[in-house]
Amino acid sequence: MLAVLGLSSEEALVSYLSAAVRFDGKLDLENGKSEYEIVDYFKARAARNANGYASFLGAGVYNHYRPVLCDVVVSRGEFLTSYTPYQAEISQGTLTTIFEFQTMVCQLTGMDVANASMYDGSSAVPEGAMMAARVTRRDKILVARSVHPEYREVLTTYLKHGGLPVSEVGYSPNGLLDLDDLTKRLDDSVAALIVQTPNFFGLLEQIDELAHIVHSKGALLVVAFTEAVALGLIEPPREADIVVGELQSFATPPSYGGPYAGIIASKDKFVRQLPGRLVGETTDSEGRRAFCLTLATREQHIRREKATSNICTNQALIALMATVYMTVYGKEGMRELAQQNLSKAHYLASKLPRKFDAPFFNEFVATTNGKSAGEINRELLEHNIVGGLPLDRHYPELSGCVLLCATEMSKRADMDRIAAVWDGK
Repeated sequence: MLAVLGLSSEEALVSYLSAAVRFDGKLDLENGKSEYEIVDYFKARAARNANGYASFLGAGVYNHYRPVLCDVVVSRGEFLTSYTPYQAEISQGTLTTIFEFQTMVCQLTGMDVANASMYDGSSAVPEGAMMAARVTRRDKILVARSVHPEYREVLTTYLKHGGLPVSEVGYSPNGLLDLDDLTKRLDDSVAALIVQTPNFFGLLEQIDELAHIVHSKGALLVVAFTEAVALGLIEPPREADIVVGELQSFATPPSYGGPYAGIIASKDKFVRQLPGRLVGETTDSEGRRAFCLTLATREQHIRREKATSNICTNQALIALMATVYMTVYGKEGMRELAQQNLSKAHYLASKLPRKFDAPFFNEFVATTNGKSAGEINRELLEHNIVGGLPLDRHYPELSGCVLLCATEMSKRADMDRIAAVWDGK
């Protein structure tokens, strides 16, 4: 390469750069290691980072038990190595799992139709907003400030240059959406209100009441969620028009932030505006049950200007994890799992001072009683406990407040230790 370029050394490749930005020394790196040594090194780092630590950090990513069967199924070659089911005649297995995924998502959310998964919850939220704008032919989006802060950031980024202004609706002293603020902002230009339940503070919003208010102005209600396990216990948001969310809780490990599986589902009358693609049931030439791509509104399938979305990557493998997870637990198992999460979170909350008094699922906001959140979390780490999320990072007005999460993986001894640290013992 150097010969072709007429250069004498690798350094000559960057000779045009100022000396102030060039590093002329040697990197402080050890000599090369054998593969055995490298594997041992990373095993040791993994043990130090994760093993033996209890986590009470939720905020959109949750530590749940993953049944072994999930990895057994998704590791099969026909699922792990397949990409996208364009040829139905050789993709019946993948198409079947996607169809089952869509069906289960509809059962969870109370919607009529669901697509074959989105990137994640944060990208599903703006897709729901744009879908609502297409349906209503309106151009203004309201989003509750109690929706996950990162979801709101992605929403703003998506819609910034799309001619869809975003306005935030505040929360009331009890942590739920402020109905007075909503009423002031809701007018005939609003396409949709986006609200999360359980919201970012872990509280359960009153979906029926919000739907009545929003629909009275001709707007749509988009309901989001981050903790899918809650749907095993709370009433599905049937009054919503569009449901978006994240299925990370269903067998996807936290894994440093992804990949995850978002969902979007809606009433049947909006199906033509649903982004992504849908798998439907049909029959083959011999009358046997079969599956195929029934509706695909992506720019890969239709003219770009007609596409509803540029969601292209196939999330079927992550969706399959969620499908196996839901199948393993079943309806009763999902309810029992959700009840465990509810009970453990309420046990922990009973020992700590709470900020908000509204009903909650497995997350809640605790006040630190004058201590700093960082001080509490550092002390908890000494006991191999990962504490909660300091909320002043996203909500300056909530300085001295921490978002804590308990799941079925949480142990009573660890929760008692948190309470002792909180009390300064």
